[in-house]
Amino acid sequence: MPADPSLAIAPPSDPPVLPESLREAVGRAAASVHGDLVALRRELHAYPELAWGEYRSTEAVRTRLVDAGLSPRVLPRGTGLSCDIGAGAGRVALRADLDGLGVADEKDVPYASTVPGHCHACGHDVHTAVVVGAGLVLAGLEQAGILSGPVRLLFQPAEEVTPGGALEVVAAGELQGVRRIFTVHCDPQIPVGQVGLRVGAITGSADHVRVRLVGRGGHTARPHRTEDLVYALGKVVTEVPAVLSRRIDPRVGLTLVWGRVVAGAAANVIPRNGEVEGTVRMLDADAWELAPSAVGEAVRAVVAPYGVEVEVDYTRGVPPVVNDAEAVACLAASATAFGGPSAVVQAQQSLGAEDFAWYLPHAPGALARLGVRRVGDTASHDLHQGSFDVDEEAIAVGVRLLVGAALLSV
Repeated sequence: MPADPSLAIAPPSDPPVLPESLREAVGRAAASVHGDLVALRRELHAYPELAWGEYRSTEAVRTRLVDAGLSPRVLPRGTGLSCDIGAGAGRVALRADLDGLGVADEKDVPYASTVPGHCHACGHDVHTAVVVGAGLVLAGLEQAGILSGPVRLLFQPAEEVTPGGALEVVAAGELQGVRRIFTVHCDPQIPVGQVGLRVGAITGSADHVRVRLVGRGGHTARPHRTEDLVYALGKVVTEVPAVLSRRIDPRVGLTLVWGRVVAGAAANVIPRNGEVEGTVRMLDADAWELAPSAVGEAVRAVVAPYGVEVEVDYTRGVPPVVNDAEAVACLAASATAFGGPSAVVQAQQSLGAEDFAWYLPHAPGALARLGVRRVGDTASHDLHQGSFDVDEEAIAVGVRLLVGAALLSV
């Protein structure tokens, strides 16, 4: 069943506290690097790269970390990095994602994308700048002898594809020795200065399904002498989501939405084959385990009367991100320390997916919704749109948030 909404930001009875002297040191350090981080974000925004092609972005991050005296390691495929700050066991990890989207930039700004048809429409440029900034601040604290435990920075490639780059980061051993992990995700519905938090599932799952039907084909004048494949395909499109709505507990929020339908080439010919593709999303991690069999059974039951052959290709994408309560408490304490009680708001669970979920079986952690909406902006903005942009003050908020959470965890 989905998590109880009352657990959204349930604070522990003895919440962690960031000492004032440390809070002030972090604030000063974050302010000192803010201009450089804005410049980095704008550089990344102007030169977006798609999944597994983030070479320029990787080098931009590597250069800044090396200049700070750190020793980043490029991940095995050649994009993405890992970087350790401090020595010892029980690391805390901070994760960012590097890739952009195949969406045209529609903004008239000096840092608009220079790559036709591509832009950072999901805020990964901001996520990267935040984690670079957190790394610079933490490196300064380590050099001053203030950092009490080791931290690992992870700059992940290929978050926007399935399967995502998180699985390759895990396969490379980068989660070994990590005992807690944090990340941020831009939220254009939350004003800058605020952070959305939630205990339990904060995102949905996202899987891919392709249904292919095969028949003998024939003349549209005699559908009774063959298999009316297009009619059967139409039943898949309309009836399968309806069947699932009656076979799956509605409280898990399962949705099957088709995005591609292909069949036929002539108006008077029943084709031999056709297919439909879409995404399956849901809010509940337990139900996610059962989804492939449920979808396959529904498809076969719907097409059975039409005599067609059916293939169901169900590909797991990512499960829901399930935030750990103690990790959320660290984020809440950090946000409150720097922004006061009003800095924390309750995040609603989203059907959008995030491959940060693949890290959590290896290390408990939490994703925070970083407010990026400009104060007073009443326009409706959303992710994955060419008009998406942020208030760059959110970068400083994110840096302080992740540094504070790391300090409260080490």
